[in-house]
Amino acid sequence: MANTKSAAKRARQTSRRTLRNRSAISRLRTMQRKIGATVEAAQVRELISAIDKAVKGGTIHRNAAKRRKARLHRLLAKK
Repeated sequence: MANTKSAAKRARQTSRRTLRNRSAISRLRTMQRKIGATVEAAQVRELISAIDKAVKGGTIHRNAAKRRKARLHRLLAKK
């Protein structure tokens, strides 16, 4: 338990952010799994947009997003 008001507030903020980040990451993983078998350009564009939004919100790291997008582009180029 937090000893100060500010520590209690930080704990509340952290729990809210954790829930938001977890749901965003879960959504990205679900979208990636759906793309796995059938690679369609529309789905890839939608996933890339979701990845960019996750970076903008600070959910995933910028370089991790670049790596994911590069892999998606490589998959799309193979097809």
